[in-house]
Amino acid sequence: MNKKITKWSLEDIETLYRLPFNDLIYKAQTVHRENHDPNKIQVSTLMSIKTGGCPEDCKYCSQSIKYNTDVEIEKLLSVDDVVAQAKAAKESGASRFCMGAAWRNLNDSNLSKIKDMVKAVKDLDLETCLTLGMLKKEQAESLKECGLDYYNHNLDSSEEYYSKVVSTRTYKDRLNTLSYVRDAGIKVCTGGILGLGEENIDRLKLIEVLCNMEEQPESVPMNKLVKIEGTPYSDNENVDNFDFIRVIAIARITMPKTYVRLSAGRDTMNDEMQALCFFAGANSIFYGDELLTTKNSSINHDKSLLDKLRIETM
Repeated sequence: MNKKITKWSLEDIETLYRLPFNDLIYKAQTVHRENHDPNKIQVSTLMSIKTGGCPEDCKYCSQSIKYNTDVEIEKLLSVDDVVAQAKAAKESGASRFCMGAAWRNLNDSNLSKIKDMVKAVKDLDLETCLTLGMLKKEQAESLKECGLDYYNHNLDSSEEYYSKVVSTRTYKDRLNTLSYVRDAGIKVCTGGILGLGEENIDRLKLIEVLCNMEEQPESVPMNKLVKIEGTPYSDNENVDNFDFIRVIAIARITMPKTYVRLSAGRDTMNDEMQALCFFAGANSIFYGDELLTTKNSSINHDKSLLDKLRIETM
């Protein structure tokens, strides 16, 4: 397990943020080398197994029924469809296969089919991850029984800012699901989105929550807002690149053994920015031309970049 080592106060985290950029990156790279191979990266693929029609009002999401986007509502895919894509992901170099559904919460009526998907993907010798919205305690335990490795449920931002992003659930709802996941013995994947209109202090408060969990998350995805036409955040200001890299570095320092993942929005980062993120401690990426319903950096481009940097995939 990824045990908590140090209690980090918000003041401590703010002190890290105020460091000169070179000092912060040096510190983050030092911590990274003490806990990880600096020239290896974990690769995950994310697939939408049920697209569109989500009843929630997350202001960044193209799959919400509240907003007029070009995403069409689709039914839950078959196990065969999922297996076919999982095989393709493995052949492309992914070691973890993540399945996401546009639900507010997992209904018991879908649980059996989801468990079949998990078992089938595990049979391919891939790590499994799900992101299905909120879970009940019993559902988390059932998913553990079928062999689920990871469950993703992002906190998005600070607790104070969260209500400005989503009104159809609370921050406590999110934390409860993560608690059920942890108690069931499933590895926790949870992170945030930068570019929701939040201030830097909200990003630091998010890290404060993540790094002070009783057991630190095994995986922390950091997303850069993908601005979707038709959503309330389609015209948001771009995140400053150096602020984003600072958040990556602080996540690495405060969560030394965690896999810090560059997630959504990576296709808007140039190669130099991604290289700096890796130097700052990011050691996981989402691989594939699409993330759920949004564009991602192409597989060919990723292979070229990792080759230039002499970084190997795990």
